[in-house]
Amino acid sequence: MDDDYKRYIAAQARIFKALGHPSRLLMVDVLRRGEKCVCDLQALVGDDISTVSKHLSVLRDAGVVSSEKRGTSMYYRLTLGCLDNFLACTGALIEQRVLSQVRMIKAK
Repeated sequence: MDDDYKRYIAAQARIFKALGHPSRLLMVDVLRRGEKCVCDLQALVGDDISTVSKHLSVLRDAGVVSSEKRGTSMYYRLTLGCLDNFLACTGALIEQRVLSQVRMIKAK
């Protein structure tokens, strides 16, 4: 395996790692519907502002979101547009698993 390919895979893994925390995934899911102020994301997640800012920094460093300062507020938007399809796909898998579990319980 050549080094360029390994760097390519490592860059993809960084994106998956950034998405791998429930709070970050929750923020990304909300950002699919449009940009939000960091204060809105903080209220959504329920963590202190420094923790939310750290999560957003991880997402920004991975290229998942971008930010823009307006006055005293920071706004974030999703920059990785293909996440819509990915999250819809994983959501469908989860729904199918839940339905399968419900059917198994009803069959007992």
